[in-house]
Amino acid sequence: MSISYRLVLITAVFVTSLITANTIAVKLVSLGPVIVPAAIFIFPLSYIFGDVLTEVYGYQWARRVIWLGFLCNLIFVAFVWIGQLLPAAPFWDGQESYQRILGYTPRLLVASFGGYFVGEFANSFVLAKMKILTRGRWLWSRTIGSTIIGQGLDTSVFITLAFIGTPSFLPAIILYHWLAKTLIEAAATPFTYAVVGFLKKKEAIDTYDYQTNFNPFLIKD
Repeated sequence: MSISYRLVLITAVFVTSLITANTIAVKLVSLGPVIVPAAIFIFPLSYIFGDVLTEVYGYQWARRVIWLGFLCNLIFVAFVWIGQLLPAAPFWDGQESYQRILGYTPRLLVASFGGYFVGEFANSFVLAKMKILTRGRWLWSRTIGSTIIGQGLDTSVFITLAFIGTPSFLPAIILYHWLAKTLIEAAATPFTYAVVGFLKKKEAIDTYDYQTNFNPFLIKD
């Protein structure tokens, strides 16, 4: 399949959502009694567009984009770290703020990358398999079902690796984050339907992964 500008656009939104989420996750917001990171409102976008990629273009393209997102995030983190090491101008007093907002500890990086890797591939795999099982019907069941699995794994891996052994670790946090992300995905179902319907019509494509090798490390098909 040739690469269309629509696929490029979906990929750009996916990667931008991922990097933005990892940047603003440092801020915690209070939603009544529940404390969640600000990223909770944008990170589900990566899952929504991941669903769109798998539903329309298939697991093979979703796998490429997931790895691209991983690479782009790694480049972003590397240059943020380099920027942190560079000597600050004598008149600039923002070094401490820079480090506090953009500085990543190795533990948080491992947690973030681990959660992303496990969650995104699980999400795409489940959706692709459910599409075959449902014979392309009931899109809502695939988008929500895959998110329940993907977001559940992502959230569990990230919070466990990032906070276990610290006073901040509470199993209930995993439940709150997972429920919030899943509810956002469910609320976005009409939007997902609209985007999927538009792309299938314009691209004249509706991929089923009958013969697909689901190995996440198979970069070149």
